[in-house]
Amino acid sequence: MITPATAVPYIAVALVVGGVAVALSRRREYMLRWCAWAVAVPVVVAALYAGPGGAAVLAAVAGVVLAAEYGGLVGLAVPDRVVLVAVAGALPPVAWLALPYLPRVLVAAVLVVLLVPLLGGDAAGGLRRASLGVFGVVWLLPLVGVVLLGPVVLAVFVAVSAGDIAASFAGRSLGGPSLSPLSPAKRWSGALAGAAVGLGALALLGAFTVPLAIAVAVGAPLGDLLESMVKRGAGAKDSASWLAGAGGLLDRLDSLLLTLALALLLT
Repeated sequence: MITPATAVPYIAVALVVGGVAVALSRRREYMLRWCAWAVAVPVVVAALYAGPGGAAVLAAVAGVVLAAEYGGLVGLAVPDRVVLVAVAGALPPVAWLALPYLPRVLVAAVLVVLLVPLLGGDAAGGLRRASLGVFGVVWLLPLVGVVLLGPVVLAVFVAVSAGDIAASFAGRSLGGPSLSPLSPAKRWSGALAGAAVGLGALALLGAFTVPLAIAVAVGAPLGDLLESMVKRGAGAKDSASWLAGAGGLLDRLDSLLLTLALALLLT
C-alpha cells in the first residue's frame, strides 16, 4: 500500500489533472473547490507523514472546527457548543494516547453533554439541546478513524475527495433520477460516477479491499445526504460561510465522516 511519503507524486498528478478539468469546465464552484483541496491535501499528507501523533492533531483540529460549525448550524446554546468542541477535540488524542480508555471517555462525554442542559434547568429546550448534543458527538466520533485506521486513511481521504467532485460533476452533466428528497439536486448518475472514481482511487493507491470499497461507495453519498438532512432541519444552505466557494469544513468532510465510520466497522 502507498504510504503518505510515496503517495505524493500520485496526488500531485491528480491535482494537476483535476485543475485542468475544472479550468475547462469554467465553473467557479469547481475552481474554488479545487483550490480548497489544493491547500488541504498537502496539510493532510504532512500530518499523516508525521505518524499517529500528526494524525491525532489533524483529527483534533478538524473536530474542533466541525463541532463549532455544527453548533452554529443547529443553534446550540454557547455552553453546549463549548462542551461539544472540547469533546470533538479530545477524542482523537485519546484514541492515540489512551485507546483502551476511549469507550469510557466517550460515555463520559455523552454524560457531560446531557448534563449541560439538565443542570441549567432548561425545561423548554433541554430535550432538543441534549438530543442535538449527543447527535453531534456521535456524528463527529468517526474522526478517531484518522488515528485508528493508520496510513490507509490517506487513500480513503483521496478516494472520497475525488469521488465527491466526480459525483457533483457527473450529476450536473448527466442528470437522471434524484438520489433522495433530502437533496433533489443530487442524482443517481452522480452517486455511481463518484463511487467508480472513488474505487479507482483506492485501487491506484494500493488500498482496494472489499471493506474499504464498501465504505467509500456507500458511506460517501450517505454522509453527504446526512448533512443535507441536518441542514434542511436547520433551514440552512451551508454549514458555514468562511470557506470560499465551499461553505464550511463540514460541507467538505460530510462524506468522509460516514465513510470513516463504515471503515472502522468493517475493517
